[in-house]
Amino acid sequence: MTKAHAQPKANVQPWPKAEAPIALKKEHIRNIHQDPVNDPYYWMNDFFKKGPDSAAVIAYLEAENTYTATILKHTEPLQAKLFTEMKSRIKEKDESVPYLKNGYYYYSRTEEGQQYFKYCRKKGSLEAPEEILLDIDQLAEGHAYYTATGFSVSPDNKILAYGVDTVSRREYTIHFKNLDTGVYLTDTIPGTEGQAVWANDNKTIFYTAKNPITLLSEKIYRHQLGAAEDVVVYVEKDNTNYIGVSKSKNGSYILISSEGTLSSEELFIDADTPEASFQVFQPRIKDVLYQVIPLQDSFLILTNDGAQNFKVMQTPLNATRRENWKEFIPHRADVLVSGIDEFQDFIVISERKDGLSQLAVRSLTDNKSHYLDFGEAAYTVYPSTNAVFDTDVVRYGYTSLVTPSSVYDYNMRTKEKTLLKQQEVLGGYDTEEYATERIFAKATDGTLIPISMVYKKNTKRDGQAPLLLYAYGSYGMSMDPTFAATRLTLLERGFIYAIAHIRGGEEMGRHWYEDGKMMKKINSFTDFIDCGNYLIDQKYTSQGHLYAQGGSAGGLLMGAVVNSAPQLWNGVIAQVPFVDVVNTMLDESIPLTTNEYDEWGNPNEEEAYRYMKSYSPYENIQAMEYPTMLVTTGLHDSQVQYFEPAKWVAKLRDQKKGEQLLLLKTDMAYGHGGASGRFDYLKDLALNYSFLFTLEGIHE
Repeated sequence: MTKAHAQPKANVQPWPKAEAPIALKKEHIRNIHQDPVNDPYYWMNDFFKKGPDSAAVIAYLEAENTYTATILKHTEPLQAKLFTEMKSRIKEKDESVPYLKNGYYYYSRTEEGQQYFKYCRKKGSLEAPEEILLDIDQLAEGHAYYTATGFSVSPDNKILAYGVDTVSRREYTIHFKNLDTGVYLTDTIPGTEGQAVWANDNKTIFYTAKNPITLLSEKIYRHQLGAAEDVVVYVEKDNTNYIGVSKSKNGSYILISSEGTLSSEELFIDADTPEASFQVFQPRIKDVLYQVIPLQDSFLILTNDGAQNFKVMQTPLNATRRENWKEFIPHRADVLVSGIDEFQDFIVISERKDGLSQLAVRSLTDNKSHYLDFGEAAYTVYPSTNAVFDTDVVRYGYTSLVTPSSVYDYNMRTKEKTLLKQQEVLGGYDTEEYATERIFAKATDGTLIPISMVYKKNTKRDGQAPLLLYAYGSYGMSMDPTFAATRLTLLERGFIYAIAHIRGGEEMGRHWYEDGKMMKKINSFTDFIDCGNYLIDQKYTSQGHLYAQGGSAGGLLMGAVVNSAPQLWNGVIAQVPFVDVVNTMLDESIPLTTNEYDEWGNPNEEEAYRYMKSYSPYENIQAMEYPTMLVTTGLHDSQVQYFEPAKWVAKLRDQKKGEQLLLLKTDMAYGHGGASGRFDYLKDLALNYSFLFTLEGIHE
């Protein structure tokens, strides 16, 4: 699948000697489609399943942690240095750009030495006295993990609703606080998505409830403050769909959305009548996605109905079915419409063309439109917080691999642009010292794959520079080029950082996603390998200096490419990797499994099973030499359960040849996203970077 490049490996210091854990094997036969397969590490599911081997699972994970800590012991001084270096670039006392909503300016601010933040507001102007609505630093005390989200204030500005997760399984309890008195209400709602949506009566909220086992979003409830029981207003019967509830920006409607990969449906009520029955906007249609955007006098509909890259339709408020939809913005084969931000007199359309994000402003009074200009070859732009409907100003975020995150206000009528804030990098940062490029690698089938990269301008292009290649490549998620101050730690030590925009994302349009999913999933893997080969051919790096990293579905990518092209990578970091595809997709008790059928296929169908089995990393481990690998996971991960990487590492350790290191680190207190504090994640980055630097022979 890949060509050989005869390049010397990096000259590295030998790793310490230690005995790697050997996992117990127990026969477990999976037999489906007349294909019996033994899964000797199936018992590792028991902590999740609360089975008899739960204690043995914990003991194995702790043994792996001990082994990893022993191997990396000599890097601890370097890890400490890297942590301090990255932390020193962060402005500890900082404040977000305030946004206006319903007469108040809302913002969050951080204080020196504190891990979390304070959520605040000021009434009427930024000179008004500050109200601290929530002190998350205080609320998080005593918790190993604490996340607060979904901040939502009642229309009369008196009650704050918010969600809290203290386990890291993205299962939130909604709390309420009276902002006049500072008293917390006795109402608490566990097992939710974390977001409360207020009706206009200031006492009714709607929320999405999760199944406690599968963590699927199954029901929408109506809750009235002080009421003993909540009312189910919507039940999702299709377990491949995600559901949610929201409020239109103009405050007129409560909207329920049910969306899968291939089709969707929306329901709505008037926000003034919260006890009304929800009405279906347009019954779901096979292979048709649509999203409703309420304006003052009509609805806009963003849909792929006969439009692969999406188009925009319009319909009257009292006639919502498809037969009434009229074309508003036609389909364009070269432009993907990814979102719409609505205002009273304008809409702002988020688009993608030639792999780059762009914003188009369209007047609703004369239908004239124009694009914002940014002046860089590779960048990322996106609408920021735009809570006000009746305004001529849109707020947007802008960044690139060399431009720190910036927030702008843009007057859609006068076309004036105002920079409100740019991320400050402490210790000095000069954009002119760095170069960014966007190049294209030719894939196996002739498709050109974009690669975005950044490096210091004094980095030589002689094949000797270490290069970290990152990708995701699933769910239509585009990995846009963005700035990260922490990445300077790599670049200052001579690394090139590159993002492969492989198929399975949506960078080049909807077809880019469709060509990297289901029965075309293998394109994602071959694209990544082809990008690696191209970077070597063009002498950005060489085989002894090329590294790969990916997480979650990007961890699946890592597992697939080390099976297909193990000799290409000098080291690989696989974070919370989805590597046991067949077994997970066969088990509907595992969180989110059924939601994923339209992404990966349903292995209960033989064709999907055979194809999935052909690339699933766990199924395709071979008796061969693998690159040095660091694998990380979280015991409480709700997205990719801990047992996938644990089983994968155990099987790799049993079957692989050679002396290359294989390390597994499990965060016993966290889940999919790692630690919750704003500095704790730097420890994980320091670990990853020290792993790469040790492989490169960099020790400071």
